[in-house]
Amino acid sequence: MRRIGGPSPRSYRAHLAASLAIVGLLAGGLFAQGREFNGLGTDLGNLPRLSHAQSRSISPENFTGEKGKAGMATEGTGKNAARDLGQGWKISPSVRIPAKSTFTMGEINGAGAIQQIWMTPAPLDKTQLYILRFYWDGETTPSVEVPMSHFFACGWGKYSQINSLAICVNPGSAFNCYWPMPFRKSAKVTMENLDEKDMTLYYQINYTLTDVPQSMGYFHAQYRRESPLKTKGLFTILDGVQGQGHFVGTYLAWEVHSPGWWGEGEIKFFLDGDQEFPTICGTGTEDYFCGSYNFDTKDDDGKARYTEFSTPYTGLAQVLPRDEIYKAGQRFGLYRWHITDPVRFEKDLKVTIQALGWQKDGRYLQEEDDIAAVSYWYQTEPHAAFPKLPGADALKIGPLQVQK
Repeated sequence: MRRIGGPSPRSYRAHLAASLAIVGLLAGGLFAQGREFNGLGTDLGNLPRLSHAQSRSISPENFTGEKGKAGMATEGTGKNAARDLGQGWKISPSVRIPAKSTFTMGEINGAGAIQQIWMTPAPLDKTQLYILRFYWDGETTPSVEVPMSHFFACGWGKYSQINSLAICVNPGSAFNCYWPMPFRKSAKVTMENLDEKDMTLYYQINYTLTDVPQSMGYFHAQYRRESPLKTKGLFTILDGVQGQGHFVGTYLAWEVHSPGWWGEGEIKFFLDGDQEFPTICGTGTEDYFCGSYNFDTKDDDGKARYTEFSTPYTGLAQVLPRDEIYKAGQRFGLYRWHITDPVRFEKDLKVTIQALGWQKDGRYLQEEDDIAAVSYWYQTEPHAAFPKLPGADALKIGPLQVQK
């Protein structure tokens, strides 16, 4: 016989289960707060938490990052300026990297994570010829191999302010990276100068030594360029990735070779054995970069123009020249960070984007543009081999030619 005025057995059980779940969440939160914090993944919510992680920094004033060993240089690029002051007064703020040579910016032993990188090069207009490489845990092939200009979302060799969470480029030529880069045994960062002339580099690599959970993947970044496209209307952003991981970002340096709007193409993510058709398909190039309707707006005088923007997750940061619209030869720099929506894969990954414009009669036009891309992702090691990086001549940027 059912009891009058009280909950049914089913509703009572549901209420009890919900109560236990809440208790479990509260207990889990208290347990997490009580655990020792390894210092990784800091944000405003956990910034007050104390940690035994060890803060370290590598720069020309401390090439090894050792504790208590910074600012001790007696030789360096600032020696002459400090000749009246002596040791401890900015003796070694930068390095000079000879032409056609590779410089090891830093080597770290132990477990930890790179948390921030700052650098500024000279000359600035040759950054496409300065190659960044990152190696994790003693690997012989890099997990990051990208021209400096493209890694920092300034692929056209000119300064462009970037106001994003992962990459910031600040006046006058300050390149900053905030991608977390964990390692378990070691880390190595190098810069190759492919130019015919020496370069000057100021830099700082800020990192922490601490325990790294097994659930953390390794940071990867890869550069690709096709000029013109090998397949009409189609560019492969990334291919050949093997292992478990998640895709976290795209940067494109795009030169248009046909007049009119060029961004109707769809981005496609082929996950875990996808063949002809992908699992994820976008609806247009400007849509993927979180814009709409060709990125164009009208000035007060009614003239349409591309509208640059730079936000924490997406941006059309460069339009060259910026006072033109729908012209063949224009150049664009676009970024999209998948920080809140990483694209996860278990076995393999391929990413493509269509280069699609319009013909006069309202039909799509397969473009034959010049596109360079940087892909950013995390994955387990070992990683599959990268395509061979193009030589200096293929990396150079030609003069801007916009057809009137």
